[in-house]
Amino acid sequence: MKFVFFLLVLVFLGTVTLGETFAEPSLNVQDLVVEKYVSGLCCMITTMTFVEDDILILQKSDGIVRLIQDGVLQEKPVLDVNVDSAGEKGMLGITSVGSTVYLYYTEANEDGGESLGNRIYKYEWTGDSLINPELLKELPSNISHNGGAMVVGLDNQVYAVIGDTLGYGLLQNKPLDWLEGDDLDLKDNGVILQLEGENPYFAMGIRNSFGLAIDPVTGNLWATENGDDDFDEINLIPEKFNSGWIVIMGPATESELASLPGYEDYVYDDPKFSWEKSIAPTGLDFAKFQEIDNYDDSLFVGDCNTGNLYKFELNENRDGFEFTNSFLQDNVVNKDESLDEIIIGTGFGCVTDIERGPDGFLYVVSLSEGVIYRIIPAQTITDSTVSDNGGGCLIATATFGSELAPQVQQLRELRDNQLLQTESGTNFMKHFNDVYYSFSPVIADYERENPVFKEMVKVAITPMLSTLSIMQFAESESEVLGIGIGVIMLNLSMYVGIPASVIIGIRRI
Repeated sequence: MKFVFFLLVLVFLGTVTLGETFAEPSLNVQDLVVEKYVSGLCCMITTMTFVEDDILILQKSDGIVRLIQDGVLQEKPVLDVNVDSAGEKGMLGITSVGSTVYLYYTEANEDGGESLGNRIYKYEWTGDSLINPELLKELPSNISHNGGAMVVGLDNQVYAVIGDTLGYGLLQNKPLDWLEGDDLDLKDNGVILQLEGENPYFAMGIRNSFGLAIDPVTGNLWATENGDDDFDEINLIPEKFNSGWIVIMGPATESELASLPGYEDYVYDDPKFSWEKSIAPTGLDFAKFQEIDNYDDSLFVGDCNTGNLYKFELNENRDGFEFTNSFLQDNVVNKDESLDEIIIGTGFGCVTDIERGPDGFLYVVSLSEGVIYRIIPAQTITDSTVSDNGGGCLIATATFGSELAPQVQQLRELRDNQLLQTESGTNFMKHFNDVYYSFSPVIADYERENPVFKEMVKVAITPMLSTLSIMQFAESESEVLGIGIGVIMLNLSMYVGIPASVIIGIRRI
């Protein structure tokens, strides 16, 4: 019975061909799965935030904020502002505290017009729009190094980072004897700001950063930092931290430390990790999957140059990393050293943000692919298909547009009320899931991207759904087994027997 049904599924849906045609990002571990959560996103998506279970995401190039609900991009924008999006300017950062949303963008009088500077606003979220903007910060801007990442601490304090905006002064550790003119003025660049805190500069000496994250256990602030020609960094950021730029990138030498002029009582410390060869690290966040605890001590980091996803294991104090390979124990990967120990995934394109959702899953934003990927524990897929709560009908949901569609409800009720009520039905579902979830995410994703393919699938599976309705009459173990075999044979005759007869008849003509 199992072999016949598996053969039906393979023939009907062409799983081998589709699996080879539509390649996806991959993870090199067995207990996590990456899936395409939302695709077809335009206009250089940058960062995202969760407001309850919904997602707000920024379109860098046109000043628009979009809403994603239940994995579906809503057509109507929730906000449209004027931005200068040249170079690294535009819609750059978003985060939220309850119904309060913070936005960081390069404001202009009109879209594509001259920059008015980088601005940070606070908005109210109504459920379908952002209203009542309140200007919190006016910051400098330039073609590059505008930063823009924001994050919320465990105390609900909001942190934002701005790069050096290609300007060097006191806050960039420029030697005091080199300072003259307006270099002596503080320009609010190359710093991490606590937006509504008393101290104006939480950290200084930052070249440029595309990622901030808060450790959910300790509350510590972490950041990525892009170097010049070499030495990209991951830093632990205590209050009054000096990251060292323009004097230092990567681990400091004695001569560099001696050359650091210092600014008030801001203290330098070496990066917790450095790449000697530039990879442009971007978004980062800590894992806290609800289903498994394997990654409770892991920090995930994306990059823009290689499309890699990295995983770093925290030490016992959660203030640094632990490595197996001896060459990484100096917290530097040199140009001739392997990245294998820290790479957990490949093929993500230019990652611009990583966020942990309220469901505990990790969401990875890829600017180059126009996609939000989701990383989930592998057992979640299996659990969702055998639980009493329903779910898991990926192809039918993508085909008919909603988990509430009658066709999806029919499949869920068939599974829960007939198959899972018997031993043979439960065993069948376990084996079926092993095959179904090896290909169904790919097909469902392609349906969302290709309306023609979606209609083809709808036409193809509708007869099968009609025959499956017969299963509602199966109540006992023997009836589930007998009617189940009958339904499979009926579908084989429709999808294999009839086409085969037609082909043989044509050949005889």
